Amino acid sequence: MSIWSRIADALSALRQGESLSTVFERLRTPPQRSVAFAIAVIALGAKMAKADGLVTRDEVAAFREVFTIPTSEEKSAARVFNLARQDVAGFEEYATRIRKMFSGADPALTDLMEGLFHIAVADGQYHPKEDDFLCRVSRIFELPDATFRALRARFVPDAEQDPYDILGVSRDMDMSEIRAAWRKQVRETHPDVMIARGVPEEAIKMAEKRMVAINKAWEEISRH
Repeated sequence: MSIWSRIADALSALRQGESLSTVFERLRTPPQRSVAFAIAVIALGAKMAKADGLVTRDEVAAFREVFTIPTSEEKSAARVFNLARQDVAGFEEYATRIRKMFSGADPALTDLMEGLFHIAVADGQYHPKEDDFLCRVSRIFELPDATFRALRARFVPDAEQDPYDILGVSRDMDMSEIRAAWRKQVRETHPDVMIARGVPEEAIKMAEKRMVAINKAWEEISRH
C-alpha cells in the first residue's frame, strides 16, 4: 500500500467517526510514523490555507513541491488534500495530537513547521491570519520564540532577516559558540539525519531552503 493510500485511509477513518487519538495511535512507530507526519502537514496545511479564506492553486502547488507525487498516485493525493481541508477536526486538535507523538524538543516538530510555512507563503502573500495560525501551532509544539522567528525570517520575504535569529543565537555569544550552533544546524539538516528521525523522504526538499538560509546567516555574521 502506498503512503498516499495509507494517508487517505487514515483521513477517511476520521471522517467516518473514528477518533483522532485512535487513528494516530496506529501511526506512532516507523514506518507508519512518517505517514502521521504527512497527515499532519496535509491537514494543518489545508486548514491554514483556509485561514485567509481561499485555498489557491499556488498553495496546492506548494504541497506538491513538499511531497513528490508519482503520476500513478495523483488522484489519491488529490483525494487526500480534499479530505484534509474539510472540517474533520480543528487545527489545534491536530497540532496537540502531533505534539504528543514526540518527546521533548524533537527536531521533527520544527520540520513540520517548515512545511506549514512553505505552504503559507506559496501564494505570494503572508496573511495576518496565517501568522496567527502558525504562531498558535508553534506554541502548541512548545517551540522557542527564537525558532518561530527564525522560520518566519527564512520563509516570509518581508520579515526581518536577522541572521542571529536564523541560527538561534544571540549577539553577546562568543564567535566560537555561534560557529558551533551553525555547524550543529548544518549536521541536523543533512538528509540522512532527517530521515533517521522520522521525516519522510517526500519532505526532505524543505531542507535545501533551510541549508541556504543557515549558511547565508553564518556568512553574514562572520563578515561582521
